[in-house]
Amino acid sequence: MAMRRGRRGVGAAAALQRKRPNIYEAKGAELESETLSTAIETVSNLERELLSFTKKHSKKIQTDATFRAEFLKMCGPLGIDPLVSSQKGLFGGLLGIGQFYNELSIKVAEVCMASRTRNGGIISVSEVKAILSKRGTKFNFNTEKTGNNVSSTNCSEDDIARAVGKLAKLGSGFRLKEVGKSMMIISVPMELSQDHMEVMEIASTCEGSFGSLTVDDVIRATKWDRSRITRAMDLLLEEGMAWIDVSNSGERYWFPSLWKEALALVEGKM
Repeated sequence: MAMRRGRRGVGAAAALQRKRPNIYEAKGAELESETLSTAIETVSNLERELLSFTKKHSKKIQTDATFRAEFLKMCGPLGIDPLVSSQKGLFGGLLGIGQFYNELSIKVAEVCMASRTRNGGIISVSEVKAILSKRGTKFNFNTEKTGNNVSSTNCSEDDIARAVGKLAKLGSGFRLKEVGKSMMIISVPMELSQDHMEVMEIASTCEGSFGSLTVDDVIRATKWDRSRITRAMDLLLEEGMAWIDVSNSGERYWFPSLWKEALALVEGKM
């Protein structure tokens, strides 16, 4: 009898062992479903709160560049892009931000094209902003939801960078590159190597150089040989991104895209 009870005990234990993985899997699926539902509900609540915030502060979002930049940062984690007017059918139409960035992209492209003969297709974001500001360029926020049309001349460097991002998606050659402490817009399809960017960065950081340098400046900063520097400078000269000034003291290379910004910094300190 004891032997029979022993066998039945072993059989029950084995059956329980077979059931345990199914129990764990079922519980895991239940917890996963609950977590997903909670996450969806949380996101939906955040979207409703963001929409309420948008309606309440729409005028400030449209006219205050700093406030607008913070608002766009809030939208990012929720996967909402107000620059796309049709997305969610709410935010873009409510604010007209998509139209604003479309107009700004066109104005930025115009400035870049008009200045190419001077700078070879590379210009700082801050210079573009200054040019648009000097022109008194106005942008419209034509909102589909309210029918209101708000005009503003206020755009920030962050706005311009976002506009360049829209141009870049068109495959037009527009892109952003950081040179020293400056953000530059490149509007030509040619690719600049790391050597070209390094040379421009040295020109932007040489104290008192106003966006210029000599071959010796580059040698001191990089320890490159002269032939390597000459190859980099030749292309920049050929494309009009750099100019050369030959005097009794030697050759000095100037970068039009940098010297205006350097002068502006000096004037700002005076």
